[in-house]
Amino acid sequence: MLSYRDGGTRLCDGIRRREWLRIGGLSAFGLGLDNYLAVRSSAADAGLASSFGRAKACIVLFMLGGPPQHETWDPKPLAPTEIRGSFGTIPTATPGLRVGELMPLTARLTDRIAVLRAMSTNDNSHSSSGYWMLTGRPHAPTNSENARAGAPNDWPCMAAIMRHLRGDQGSLPGAVRLPEEIWNTGRIVWPGQDAGWLGDAADPWLVTCDPSQPDFQVGDISLPPDVDVQRLMQRRQLLDGMNARTIDAASTDQLPSVHSRWSGFQHKAIELLQSASAREAFAIDRETSAMRDRYGRNRFGQSVLLARRLVEAGVSLVQVNWTRWPTDTNMAPAWDTHAGNAKRCKEALMPPMDLAYSALIEDLSQRGMLDETLIVWMGEFGRSPKINAAGGRDHWGHVFSVALAGGGVQGGAVYGQSDRLGGYPIEGRAEPQDLSATIFHLLGYAPETQLIDKLGRPLAISTGKVIEPIV
Repeated sequence: MLSYRDGGTRLCDGIRRREWLRIGGLSAFGLGLDNYLAVRSSAADAGLASSFGRAKACIVLFMLGGPPQHETWDPKPLAPTEIRGSFGTIPTATPGLRVGELMPLTARLTDRIAVLRAMSTNDNSHSSSGYWMLTGRPHAPTNSENARAGAPNDWPCMAAIMRHLRGDQGSLPGAVRLPEEIWNTGRIVWPGQDAGWLGDAADPWLVTCDPSQPDFQVGDISLPPDVDVQRLMQRRQLLDGMNARTIDAASTDQLPSVHSRWSGFQHKAIELLQSASAREAFAIDRETSAMRDRYGRNRFGQSVLLARRLVEAGVSLVQVNWTRWPTDTNMAPAWDTHAGNAKRCKEALMPPMDLAYSALIEDLSQRGMLDETLIVWMGEFGRSPKINAAGGRDHWGHVFSVALAGGGVQGGAVYGQSDRLGGYPIEGRAEPQDLSATIFHLLGYAPETQLIDKLGRPLAISTGKVIEPIV
């Protein structure tokens, strides 16, 4: 049945009020307050231990623009029309849980999904709220649109941290982003998508592509038609000789470190060109027509399918960005539905999302991979409760929904609650650092795990707390 894992009202010692009321009755059975706290602590530790490191890989589905909580995970059917919108709700595989009617395929799978209904940044700007969601660190300042990368906002994204901690597996990088970067109108790329102060070596590999195209291929892992393997090796030997002579002739202290970095990039590129396993991972045409149809014959759907192939090949974290489609306008691109929210959701957004997301969960489950693959469904914020004059919903970082599945997540759980209009959290509020702490925990890294910055300072990978009720 539906399990609402809310934060609840807490007393000064951290016990929820409803728990306090239970303790009075427990004392009659010989379990006093001290023992109760000890038992509760042991149970919590055991629960965290059982979920720690359950995920070998993670797939992040990032819905650029901010998906509306009212039409997805947190509908408000009893609210006024200008709040609830024009769509109804449908039951799910979790008794008592209802979602928006435009999610029929996902609704059948909620027994494998945990929903966070009270995520909050209080930041209504795409790029700064997005930075916080992708890194787990708030942007300075918040509510800063068209923010650019660079100090003080150069904390590494979660994908970069995972690549740094786990390294690369074989010829493939440890983290991959596709099918393109996230950007605002004017091609202004958001901060928080790279390795920041960790350095270029930890950057998630960016694959700009459209896997739905019949001639899809990744140029970086394919030799040109006029270059065979023997010729490639001859070029590599020539390159190594030139690099060695450059170092011998160098008179500065900085050049060797620069050379080492570029040499590493060069050798990685050559490994990719020589790797049959890398080419196989991107060979999406090896999938059956039925499987490709199941994910959806569009850029997002095929990118999600490609993400599954990459985690199968050993990539630790793949981030699939829902970015603008050719038919999108600047008024309402991707999930940024300032105008015509209902039409956009019904025709352009929800059907392909519902198809690809449900396909990924079912596909991983059928392959026996869901228990060890964490899927994170998220955006930078949500949408405003009240529908505006253009029939759209505006930016809203005060409360929105995130969903997690697989990889140690307790399916059928709902943590947090928004108010009756879906505008503010009233129970179980969580912030992006809590989400990042939970993701790292499931991947086998405690939030206290340290990175060493360029000044030699130890810094925790997350300042948040694991959201225990969903793991």
